[in-house]
Amino acid sequence: MDGVSLVYGEAETGKTSLAIQCAVGCARRGYKTMFIDSDGAFHERRLSQIAYYDFDAVSPLIILVRPTTFEEQALAIDQLDEYVTKRFGLVVVDTITSLYRVELGAPEENFKLNRELNRQVACLAQIAKTRRVATLITGQVRGILVEGEGSVEPVATRVLKFWSDVVINLKNTGQTRVIKAVLEKCLGRKRPASFYLKIEETGIHEYGR
Repeated sequence: MDGVSLVYGEAETGKTSLAIQCAVGCARRGYKTMFIDSDGAFHERRLSQIAYYDFDAVSPLIILVRPTTFEEQALAIDQLDEYVTKRFGLVVVDTITSLYRVELGAPEENFKLNRELNRQVACLAQIAKTRRVATLITGQVRGILVEGEGSVEPVATRVLKFWSDVVINLKNTGQTRVIKAVLEKCLGRKRPASFYLKIEETGIHEYGR
């Protein structure tokens, strides 16, 4: 699907595994993935587990970029238009808010950071539209109070949700390696939907409860 999909959730909910699995699926169809690893969470061992039977064929089709600052992330995103061709089927930014969050500080600086993050996500949305390439961004969460009860939402939620065509929230269930995926936003769907998944060595798969 062309457009921007946001997957957000707490730690250990399989966001990076899902992103790698999408890249592997894309490679198996003969398309490249540009994987911007802003969180330092992409590991070759995890890729080899998910691409367990065709790792040698899959791995060359995943182009890995590892920015270490928010400025480097901006540069990587700005250069996508030069590198993403018809041979690319997917762009991943995992996690788009990790380097942004590191630099948060004084209010006047935060305003600049928020504006820059908005520009980066808008750029991704434009590339997805003009290049007709699927784009997956993952997001961290922060705690909030809703009617006196604790909940979570994506860091920079307004920016990320505004530009995203699809929004999925991954939640811990209390069961080992079992997560609940809540489809919060999807074009053509009026109501949220939810389903259970299990994080396994070969990726994330359906889980029957």
